[in-house]
Amino acid sequence: MSAYDLEEQEQLDVLKDWWKRNGNTVILAVAVFAAVVAGMQGWRYYQTHQRQQAALVYETVQNGVQNKDIKRVRDAAGQLIEKYPSTPYATRAALLAASANLEAGDAKSAKAQLQWVSEHAKEDGARDIARLRLAGLLLDEKNYADAMKQLESKHETAFDGLFSDLKGDVLAAQGKAADARAAYQAALEKMDDKGAYRQVVQMKLDGLGARG
Repeated sequence: MSAYDLEEQEQLDVLKDWWKRNGNTVILAVAVFAAVVAGMQGWRYYQTHQRQQAALVYETVQNGVQNKDIKRVRDAAGQLIEKYPSTPYATRAALLAASANLEAGDAKSAKAQLQWVSEHAKEDGARDIARLRLAGLLLDEKNYADAMKQLESKHETAFDGLFSDLKGDVLAAQGKAADARAAYQAALEKMDDKGAYRQVVQMKLDGLGARG
């Protein structure tokens, strides 16, 4: 046998010995890797399927709003919240359903949907809109303490002006003119100088009169 054959045989023996000691570990590692890849692909497929199904249900909500079919809106929004709560469609549907319920005179259902959005929304903007609307409803009910809790929650800076404005409304309703004045002033400082709503806030501030 040539030296080459001997060297090759030695390498083969070393490989066989290594495989005997480590083969099971390698097979396990490969199996785990394959399972992880398959799991990731399966999860992506599941998420895509969930989004597609949620989008179809959301279309039903939109159609219900357009046709003023409050039952369809409620049922479809409820289905999204129950089956697809992690999708953006669920929070958007809940906001639409809240508006539809308010229009139908059902403030209780509207509050429940807004509360759900404020607690579960993945989108910060949707969460902040829900808290503003919920605070407005609580203000209408003269539930000033809970309204203020919503307005004192953390929110995106883009909503600072609106949150301060509504704080002013809550404080003014309680007869706290000085505090309301400060809140309206803070709202004005956060709003665009050319924004149309700024004039509304200024009217509220002017309506409180001069500082005492």
